[in-house]
This record gives sequence, C-alpha cells and structure tokens, in this order.
Amino acid sequence: MRFILRLFGWAFAVGTILFVIGVAGAAGVIWHYSKDLPDSAQLRNYEPPVMSRVHAGDGSLIAEFARERRLYLPIQAVPKLIIDAFLSAEDKNFYKHFGVDPEGLARAAVSNFRNRGSGRRPQGASTITQQVAKNFLVGSEQSIERKIREALIALRIESTYSKDKILELYLNEIYLGAPAPGQGSYGVAAAALNYFGKSVHELNAQEAAYLAALPKAPTDLHPFRNRERAIERRNYVLDRMAENGFLKRPDADAAKKQPLGVNPRTVSPNQIAAGYFAEEIRRELQDRYGEKKLLEGGLSVRATVDPKMQLMARKALVDGLVRFDEARGWRGAIQKIDAASREWGLAIAELPVLGDVKPWRLAVVLDASGDSARLGLQPVREASGQLRPERETVTLGPDGIRWTRRTRVSQAVSPGDVVYVEPIDGKPGQVRLRQMPEVNGAITVMDPFSGRVLAMVGGFSHDQSEFNRATQALRQPGSSFKPFVYATALDNGYTPSSIVLDAPIEVDQGGGLGMWTPSNYDGKFTGPRTLRYGIQFSKNLMTVRLAKDVGMPLIAEYARRFGIYDDMLPVLSMSLGAGETTVMRMTAAYSMLANGGKRIRPTLIDRIQDRWGATIFKHDQRTCEGCEAEKWSNQREPRLIDNREQVLDPLTAYQMVSMLEGVVNAGTATVVKSVGKPLAGKTGTTNDAKDVWFVGFSPDLAVGVYMGFDKPKSLGNSATAGQYAAPIFRDFMQVALKDKPATPFRVPPGIKLIRVDPRTGMRAGGEGGILEAFKPGTAPPDSYSVIGASDGTGGAMSVAPAGGRSVGSGTGGLY
Repeated sequence: MRFILRLFGWAFAVGTILFVIGVAGAAGVIWHYSKDLPDSAQLRNYEPPVMSRVHAGDGSLIAEFARERRLYLPIQAVPKLIIDAFLSAEDKNFYKHFGVDPEGLARAAVSNFRNRGSGRRPQGASTITQQVAKNFLVGSEQSIERKIREALIALRIESTYSKDKILELYLNEIYLGAPAPGQGSYGVAAAALNYFGKSVHELNAQEAAYLAALPKAPTDLHPFRNRERAIERRNYVLDRMAENGFLKRPDADAAKKQPLGVNPRTVSPNQIAAGYFAEEIRRELQDRYGEKKLLEGGLSVRATVDPKMQLMARKALVDGLVRFDEARGWRGAIQKIDAASREWGLAIAELPVLGDVKPWRLAVVLDASGDSARLGLQPVREASGQLRPERETVTLGPDGIRWTRRTRVSQAVSPGDVVYVEPIDGKPGQVRLRQMPEVNGAITVMDPFSGRVLAMVGGFSHDQSEFNRATQALRQPGSSFKPFVYATALDNGYTPSSIVLDAPIEVDQGGGLGMWTPSNYDGKFTGPRTLRYGIQFSKNLMTVRLAKDVGMPLIAEYARRFGIYDDMLPVLSMSLGAGETTVMRMTAAYSMLANGGKRIRPTLIDRIQDRWGATIFKHDQRTCEGCEAEKWSNQREPRLIDNREQVLDPLTAYQMVSMLEGVVNAGTATVVKSVGKPLAGKTGTTNDAKDVWFVGFSPDLAVGVYMGFDKPKSLGNSATAGQYAAPIFRDFMQVALKDKPATPFRVPPGIKLIRVDPRTGMRAGGEGGILEAFKPGTAPPDSYSVIGASDGTGGAMSVAPAGGRSVGSGTGGLY
C-alpha cells in the first residue's frame, strides 16, 4: 500500500512538473508569436482604408481614388439578407464561438483525413474572426506559424470588439474580386456597386449569395471567365441559407434558377469629359492631406463642376481646335495594320484608344476605291473588359473628306489605314474623317461671384496628355492683360473719355539695350483717341503711353491684387502682357471685374468631408449672422456677411465692364456679338501669334479661352485671337446662355451715364454718340483742346479734352 502511495506521489509530481513545463512552453510559444502583434489599444483605434470619392455639383459620381476600393458601412446599415448570406457561407457559428470554432476544426480535420491523397485542396476552418485577423492584420502566407498567429490575434480581437463590430470589420474589409479591370472590390458595399451597379439594400437573394460565395476564391469564381463555377458556388450558398432558415426552400430554389446578372459599373471622369477636372482635384487633395489620406481616408468631395456645362465647354474647345487644325489639311493615317492577315476586329481592338474623344471612333480602312471607302469600327469593349462579338462597318464618302483638300476618298485613305472617324448627323452609316489636332488649348468657366469653377478643360484629350493647360501652362496673355492697365488708370483719376495719343513712340530701355519701338498690330496709328477706343481696338501704342504715365510699379500692384502675377517685373513691355500666367488666373481676374471688384479665390472644391461625415474644408468663408439660432422666435432673418476684400472700386469695375462690352459690340471681338446676350471681354494675341486668348464674361459667367502649341510656335502670320479664340468663347456662350434671359450688366449706384462723342470723348448733343460711364465728380469735357507739345517720341503731340486727362508718352502692347 505504501508502495502504491509512493508511486502515485511520484506520478503526481512528474505530472505536475510536465504540466508546468507544458504551461511554460505554451506561454513561451504564445509570447514568441505575440511579440509583434497589435495590442488592444491598436485594435480599438484601427481604421480600415476607405476610398475617397468625388461628386459633381449635381451629386453624380465622377472619380474615386483608392488603393483598395472600399466603402465603409456600419453594421446597422448592412441588410440582414447580406449578413445571413455571409454567415451561411463562411461561419454559421459566428455568434457562438470565441474566435476559434472547435466544431469547425473537427469537421475540417475529418474531411481532410477522408480526402487525403485525392488531390483536393484541404478544407479550412477559419472563422470570420480569424479571417479578419488573416486578411488585415497578420498576412496570408500558408504556414503553421501564420495559423498560430491568426488564432492568437483572433482571440485578442474577440476580447476587444463585440461580435457585431467584428462582423462589421469583416464585411467591410473582405476582398471580393474584380468584375472588370481596375474594379478590385473590398467590402460588400463596393462589391454591390461594382458587380451589380446597386447599393447593398437593393440586392436580391441570388446577388447576395454570389457576393457571399466570393471570399473563398474570388478569382476562380469570376462571373465571366468562370461563369458555371460561379453559379455552382452561388447555389451552394443559397442551399446553406435555406438549411439555416434564412430563406424558404422554394425561394432558394427559384433564386438558383436565375442568371448571375453581373453588370459591372463604370465610374470615369470621361463620362462628362472631366479628366482634367478630376486630376486637378486629386493633386489638390494630395497636396492638402497627403497620399495616405487621399487613398485611404474615405474623403467625400463635392466638386464645383457642372456636368452639363463641362460637356459644353469641351465641345466648344474641341470644335475650335479641330477648326484650326483641319484648315491646315490632312496629315494622313495614325498608323497602318495588316487587316487582311487576321480578323480585322481583333487587329484593331489591340490598338490603344482615347476614352475621352467620343463620339470619335477608331477605325480601319477595309477597302477604298474612288469616292467611297468601307471602314471597320473598333469593337466596343464592355465594362467587363470583354469585346462585343458583333462587327460594325461604316462608309466614308465625299462629304466625309471635304475638309482634307482631297478630291477623291481613295486619295485620302487606303486599305489598312487606321484613322479616327465621327458619325455624320442625319446620315446613318456615314462618317467624317477626323485627325488629332496638333494645336492645343484650354477653357475655364467660373462663377464670377464665388470663384467656383463650373467647367475646366485643360486640353484636347486628358487620355492623350495629362498636362493641364488651364492651370499648369504658363503663357503670355498678350492684350488680354490690357484691361488691368486701363483699370489702374481709371482707378487713379482717368475717365473712359480721357485722351491718349495713338502715335509712334520710342522707349530707351537703358543698360545698353537700345531703343524699343513698339507698334500696333496693323502697323497704323490714329492720333489722339479715348481710352474706350484704345481698349476696344487694342491699340498697343496707346497702352504703352498710358502705362508710362500711370507708372508700372502701380500697375504691378494691381496685377498682384487681381492674382494675375505674384511679383510682376515693373517694365513697360509687361503692360502688353509679356509676363506669363495661366488661364485659371486670368479668368479669376476678369471675374473680379464682373463682380464689382471683389476678390475671389478660384476653387474646384465646394466641400470636403472625412469618413465620418464631418466637414473638414469649405470654400465659402462667409459668415451667417443669425444662423446659430436653434429655433425661430420672431428674430431678424439670417444674413450672410460678405467679407471679401474690395480690390477695385466698384465704379471703376463697371467702367471697365462697359468698355469691354465695346470690344464685343464694335471692337476686336465682334464675332462674339452673334450670341445675342450682353457680353464683355478682350482678345489677346502674343508676339508672332504664338498664343491666342479670349477672356470674357456675361453678368453671371466668366470664361477664359487659350489656344497655342505645347512647344510654342506661330499659329500663322495673320492669326488673331478674334479669329480663333473668340469663336470658342462664342460657341460656348451660345449653348450655356441659350435659355437665359438677356440680362444687362448691373450699374452700381453713383455711376452717371452721359452721352458722349466716341471720337472726341466730349459731351454729345441730340441722339448721336454713346452712353459713357462716369464717376461722381467727373464728366465729359465741353471743349476739345490740344495741350502739350512734342513728347520726345518723334514729334507726337499729347492731346486731351479740356478738364480731362491726357497722356503723351508710354510703352506698347499686343492685339
């Protein structure tokens, strides 16, 4: 008996020692594999990456920025149908286990034992909690070490989060494949949109079951490449939902008979030709918040772009660029392919195509003889990336090549030529030959009162070139800068009737640089003229004299106030727009003339919200007096306080608006007059016609247009802004203002409209003359007199109305 007790004692001691050793070993293993795992605090503060989205002014989605395309939904917002489908497919005991499912482990072990040697993939037993750990915290490599770490972190997750929170993480984090190229979907919300174009609340049973089938093998269950296998796995999930009581058996059987119904959505700025707009917003967000916040922070951006206006702006710009380019003739096919040696549809489908030049299509010439050619259009590629099987052919006839200066179609194209074509309206099956213009340009449309950019196109095609000519191209504005020289003068004692001499002038540049002798565009001069005449007909010699009298340092200060230049060199040549600036800056500066001289800040973004919906940026900085009241109790109505800086006297601003109306009605931009609405603006043509501009406005819309080659060269010896830039402005305004009333420009209080003789600036009698704007204390003169003698510039005289202001010397500008 004593021996037995002693033996039992030894056994107990050994067992105790082994137990302690085992516990210590297990603790050591746990410690070893837990060293670099996140602790509870890190888990509580975890925020999954969420894509940032950009919405247009009307709420439509135009762009998404992400490393992982994910929309985050709180568990309360996830429909029960989705939860039921995923629990049935992945972890039916989720709400019962503690992070690791012993029942599932046993079931997997038995199944894998039975299938040993069969070549089948081993069955896993990962719970939803383990999948959260595996996919987002410890990696996905297949190893014993990874399994131990996965189990440890799963237990830690279970102790940190509620079951609902764990399920929320899972449903938002899980990778669910890509129905189409570039549409990798993370989480159920993004997957529902990418696969079916629906929100999760709109999904039916078969759609929810298909999404729940994907986590196991999203690539192997692709809806187009492996359709049959995808349907099989979806039906398996539907059966599990019925077995678990989430679906009635008849409903599950009916759902199993339905097709997958996958219809990948497309989200692209190209839908509204807003590639440049979206890219500019991406750059701003990255500069403001950094790349990580942009791609993972779940920012919600409300852009200022008006989709309808954006399409109008792109069409007006493209039409203008094409007009210029086609006037210089046909340059030939893009390239040549051997369409005879293989199926032509596949041959041309391999060629890269610009996605933002619709309705242009790429085509290959199949045969051409005489006055007709048969062309095959590049097959349409579905959102899934698959080519449509049907092939489209069209006919190119004499109407389609008229602009090419070729008399016969066979002289313009030959079999194998790859070209762009555009359908001819009213002639089904007939196309017009097109070519990518070598010239480029930009157009910006802005609300002059807020600085909101309603449309912006930075070139012919963003897919072809991402360089934004509206914001990144620094170009000389030429004579489109002159209004700010004249505004400086009007703000400092001049009137629109002040006389400036239009005559030859020489300016000593100093420093041994010799004499500068500017000239007018047409090489002619007209003697003493009013300021209105000088801006209306863009007289360089008058602008030079005016700038010299006003002083270039003061003009440089006004240029800074208007945001055209940050630090303009105060030399006379700058009065003619010799400095470099952007279309965006010029459009904003003209907006300040249109809005009565108030400073605005151009913006492409109205508001930015973080992932939780809190506003972190708002463009409108006005304060609302009385808006803080929680309820109405007969107090004064709320009032917006306009705190914008006044950069120009509103009376001066109106005088400039009136003079710029003259440019449209009777000056260098009469081509714009056909719009039939009150418009104002100014042309700008630089030296050698390397760049042409037109910047102008209606009472409620400011528009800047630029055209030129990316590598500057002359647009032609006789090219002018009135010829090429102003028609783009005209075409845009015709459609943008089509349904708007002909609202005149607002006349501010204090302005006196007095009839004057446009030639002399003196008061006009009877019905003749024009109405000119004068500030209080100023008026047109009653008599005309010549004051001063030679100004040292070749004998030119300085003249002015009596009581007015005259300028006899200065430096010049452009047309």
